[in-house]
This record gives sequence, C-alpha cells and structure tokens, in this order.
Amino acid sequence: MSELQGKVALVTGGRSGIGAAIASELSQAGARVFSAQRGEDPTNEWIAADFLDPAAPAQIIDTVIARAGRLDILINNAGLMREGTALETSEQDWLETLQVNLTAPFMLIRAALAHLIEVKGAIVNIGSIEGLGSNPRHPAYCASKGGLHALTRAIAVDHGPDGVRCNAIAPGWIDTDLNTTFIESLGDPEEFRAQIGRIHPLRRTGRPEEIAALAKWLVSEDASFVTGQVWTVDGGRMSQLSLP
Repeated sequence: MSELQGKVALVTGGRSGIGAAIASELSQAGARVFSAQRGEDPTNEWIAADFLDPAAPAQIIDTVIARAGRLDILINNAGLMREGTALETSEQDWLETLQVNLTAPFMLIRAALAHLIEVKGAIVNIGSIEGLGSNPRHPAYCASKGGLHALTRAIAVDHGPDGVRCNAIAPGWIDTDLNTTFIESLGDPEEFRAQIGRIHPLRRTGRPEEIAALAKWLVSEDASFVTGQVWTVDGGRMSQLSLP
C-alpha cells in the first residue's frame, strides 16, 4: 500500500500504544513518519520533546521542516491523565493536564498550519470518550479531551477554506501496554477483563491497530470530504445503557 507515498507525518507520542500503531500504519502506507516524545523511538525518526514545555511545539515543527522540507499530516496523540476529584486535583495537576492534552495540540497546529495549508494537509486529534462522558475522578482529563474535540471543530471551520482538514478520534478502552499493566496489577485480572468486556456490545476491548486504521483513512484522499468530526471508536460502549 502506498497511498501516502511522498507524505510527511508527525505523530506525537508515537513511540508506544495508539501512537505507535498510527505511526506504523502511516509508514506502511508510504509516509515518512516522525514521532515526538520524551524518549528515543527505536522504530521511527524521532524528536525529543517534553509537552509541558511551551516552547516544544514550535521547535518540533521546525525540526520536521528542517529535516523533511514539508509536513502533510499532524497526529496529536500525546496525552496525560491525572486522577482525582475536583477536591483532590491540585492547580498544578489541572494546568499540566490541559497543557499536554489541549494547549500543546493547539500550539502544534498553530505552528504547523502554514505548512499544512501549502500542501492541503490533514490533522487528526486523539481525543477520548471521556470528552463525551466521564469516568470517576477525571475532571481535568475530561475537560482537556472535551476541549480538544471543540478545537477540532474550530480548526476545521476556520481552515477548511485553506484546504486543511481536521478530525478527531475518541477511543474507548484500548488494549495498550499501559492498560494491560494496570489490569495485570489487579487481584483478579481475568475477572476484570470479563467485567470490562460486558460494558461493550462487542464484548471485548479495542486494539491500537483499530484506531490506527481510522487515522490512516482520515488523512487519506478517501476521506477528502470529511472534516470537523469526532469519530467514536468504543465497541458500542457509549451507546449501551446500563441495567437498573
């Protein structure tokens, strides 16, 4: 498959989990892929980045342009979750969550727009079903993902006339290494897997590759009339009402 041949893509947090799956999918489709995160990426061209640093987004975009000369695809995937009710959430936790999950994507988009306009590129923001509903003790995370969904629509409206498309994906429970480690730390991992499966009509959780497949489609020419949308990928979880 070479539908993205000649394209240059940036995937934040592209070393692991959903980001790694997206990076792999885009690379297999022919794109030259850069990842940006704190640590080294053994698979892709990588840029060291700390998204708590307000200067990082512009530096990342400048680095991609310096190395590749263009940018066609921006995937805002890097994220941060801090648990606690509003009473338990410190101002620092609140600000850092919004910085990584919402402000950094905005700053990356702003720094990338001139380059994306030049090639009529595409943006995909990785939101969450927690931008649509809420799990307990996640006020900062929910606010940041809801904001990212709204930012997606705003960018699509403002820059659709420039030929830039912007969409978001709202994943549900996905079997990343982080989630797997969490499950294995529980007293009865198999019982937890059975419980989490029952809240999904498909009776299972998702795979990173299933998010990556949608991301690849959204940045391809096959989705050339698709913009400003938040795509929920959750095995039907948000559609299923709980029993009384």
